[in-house]
Amino acid sequence: MDSVNEPAEGLVVGVDSGGSGLRIALAEAAGGTVLDTLASREPVRTGPGGISAAHFLEQVLPAVRALRERTATGAEAATGRPVLAVAVGAAGMATLGDELRAELPGAFAEAMGVRRLALAADAVTAYAGALGQRPGAVVAGGTGMIALGTDLASWRRADGWGHLLGDCGSGAWIGRAGLEAAMRAHDGRRGGSAALLARAEKLFGPAAGLPGALYPRPDRPAVLASFAPEVGACAAAGDPVAAEVLARAAAHIADAAEAVCPAGPGTLVALTGGLFRMGDPLLVPLRAALAERIPHARTVAPAGDPLAGAVGLASALASGTLRLPDDPSLLRLFDGGSA
Repeated sequence: MDSVNEPAEGLVVGVDSGGSGLRIALAEAAGGTVLDTLASREPVRTGPGGISAAHFLEQVLPAVRALRERTATGAEAATGRPVLAVAVGAAGMATLGDELRAELPGAFAEAMGVRRLALAADAVTAYAGALGQRPGAVVAGGTGMIALGTDLASWRRADGWGHLLGDCGSGAWIGRAGLEAAMRAHDGRRGGSAALLARAEKLFGPAAGLPGALYPRPDRPAVLASFAPEVGACAAAGDPVAAEVLARAAAHIADAAEAVCPAGPGTLVALTGGLFRMGDPLLVPLRAALAERIPHARTVAPAGDPLAGAVGLASALASGTLRLPDDPSLLRLFDGGSA
């Protein structure tokens, strides 16, 4: 895609699509100042073709129209200003985004006359929100866990493979390890934690019934992750088994960061996502593990969230200043309705 600098006097749209719903932002193309946002708690459906483009558009196009109407002010009415670029960050884009990549460029061009579009994995918008367009690495941790890094020439990804094959150190991983320790205590095996057992039974009922309550659940990762704060609380209270679970989680997270972090002194690493709100029980061993594995890197607070990242991508697209690298699955750029 050509990246010719040009005036960006119109509007841009950023979209963050995830398992809990959609967030849409309307912003000034120049500078990316957000004018207004809307949110939907209805996640975009998936079907045989992956993420449903039709269901996505059913939610996003009316939301953009509503945002433009809400921000209209006299002669400078937003409804009369062109939308120059749209950036979409979607969970599952890398593996389930074929239908979105096939249909959204033409749909946005027809509905809004949009010339430029970016379709990104949610890890990319998390990266853009946290670090902007600088080289570095971002670890996004929540129920799952993925690390993404770039030297601005290419992307490197580590983990994000789901709770059965990976997501090591994630909320689901911590919750499962904590529940295993609870079951060990229930059985009288080594490595058990009475404190974790007590919290597990308070949350889920008698330990012997936990497998039957958990295994049939379609939302097992979220259920497992719901126990991660209990592990953090037990670790903060001095339980050595819970503290060891978090130390192992920190090692896994640092492994992923090391795998994607570009070389060079002063490389930036950001941690983003709800997992890291657990605080010191996780962050203290994680900082130590990061210092050991990537001593050349500097950990910084994320500048913004994935919606801010989507807006930033759209603003850079509108002005032709996007520096983050194109990638077939992680970040696809379209111009004038074609790739």
